[in-house]
This record gives sequence, structure tokens and C-alpha cells, in this order.
Amino acid sequence: MAKTDVRVDTWDACVDFPIFDAKTRSLKKAVIGAAGGVIGANDSRTVVVEALRDINLHLEHGARVGLVGHNGAGKSTLLRLLSGIYEPTRGSCRVQGRVAPVFDLGVGMDPEISGYENIIIRGMFLGMTRKAMEAKTAEIAEFSELGDYLEMPLRTYSTGMRVRLALGVVTSIDPEILILDEGIGAVDAEFMKKARARLQALVERSGILVFASHSNEFLAQLCDRALWIDHGQIRKDGGIEEVVHAYQGEEAAAQVRKVLAEHDDKRPGGRA
Repeated sequence: MAKTDVRVDTWDACVDFPIFDAKTRSLKKAVIGAAGGVIGANDSRTVVVEALRDINLHLEHGARVGLVGHNGAGKSTLLRLLSGIYEPTRGSCRVQGRVAPVFDLGVGMDPEISGYENIIIRGMFLGMTRKAMEAKTAEIAEFSELGDYLEMPLRTYSTGMRVRLALGVVTSIDPEILILDEGIGAVDAEFMKKARARLQALVERSGILVFASHSNEFLAQLCDRALWIDHGQIRKDGGIEEVVHAYQGEEAAAQVRKVLAEHDDKRPGGRA
């Protein structure tokens, strides 16, 4: 498939989660404020959480879209819809291109086998071939800085070591559509700086990026467009500075402007 053929389209897409055998009133008390969508009932026994409502989104090759919003607003649900994990209960969603979903860095890794074997398995989980991952193994090992631990079972690793290995694999792939949910904080600051540089290179190789994060700085580094998701709906769609201003105000928008200016200065032809 040519890169220019990669695209994502949704038309009035909705995702509902029915909860059976629960009384509407008691369920509302239990989950109101925790769920991002709207809670309703379609009969006396079934409660429906409307996690996403009327999502209209059209992305083509080159799109770099950040998702902002409070916890439970529907950002992760939208990522899973675009990844094919959830299907719309109403409306439609069409994704054209190979999707690499990166939600949980530990998914697809086996604690009983070695780090080297997990490199192959995790890469295949993300859509790469065994041959392609074998060719990348030495480079991933060097990035992870795990040395002889790569010969040992994953269960012997600390949390930070697992994150290093998973990041090495994730940032080595060549995705057409990259669906990224931030969750990479269990490593030291110096390694994170190196990891962010690799993530930026990964984004540049991908055809489309959709990235959910609470870090405006990170969003501004990787994205030029943003969606504000609020209670399962797109509240605002536009440039990242404009959307962050609407969501969090002038102080947050000023931070984004600063990052955008610094980022622009580093590009060929950017300001000196």
C-alpha cells in the first residue's frame, strides 16, 4: 500500500458499553464522575455507558493528532476504536493501513522467556515479521542498555528494565498508522530523554499518528493538531495551541507556543 493511501475516517461513530443486571440508580451512584461518557438506561435492568458519541474524524497521510482531555473523557476509548479493538455501536469507522497500537508497553511480552525472545514476539505483536525483528535485535539491545540481562527471563527484570526493553521494540517498528497512549514513566530521566528522541523518529516514519497524553510539551513536540475530548465527544478540533488554550487556558497555551518555537528553530530553515 502506498503511504498516500493510508487514512482514517469515522462518521458519527459511537461506542456504548451496556452493563447488565444492575439497577440504574445504584450504578449511577457508583460510577458517576468516573466514567467519561453519559450514563443512561434502555430498560429496567440494563445500564448503558455512552463512552463515545458522534465522532467525526478524517485523517490522511501526514496527520499528527494529539488527544487532550481529563481522565475518563474517552481518549483511550477513541484510540481503541481506531485500532479496531472496539467496533462502533452506531455510525461507522474505516481505517485503511497497518495499525500499530501502543497502549500498554507490556502487552505481547512473556515473563518466562528471555529478553531476546521477547523482542521478536513483541515486534510480531505490533505487525512486524520475524525476519524484520531479527534484523533489528542488535540495535534494540544496544538501545535498551540491558546487556547480559537479555539472556535472562523477563520475570527477573525490574519494572524500569521492562520498560526499556519494550520502548526499544516499539520505537524500532515502521508503522503506517501509529496509535500511541502515553504510559512510559518508569525509567530514569536520562533514558527518557533518549527514548523521546527515538519516539520522535518513530513518529516521523509513521504515516498517521494519534497520540493521547497529559503532557502538553510532549504533544507539541510530536503533533500539530489536537482534539479536545470531553464526556465522549469532540469538544474542539484545531491547531494544538488553539485547542490547549480552549481546554486549559492561556498559561498552558503559552507553554505550547514556547515548545513549538523551540521545535521550529531546530528544523532546517527554521529561525536561528
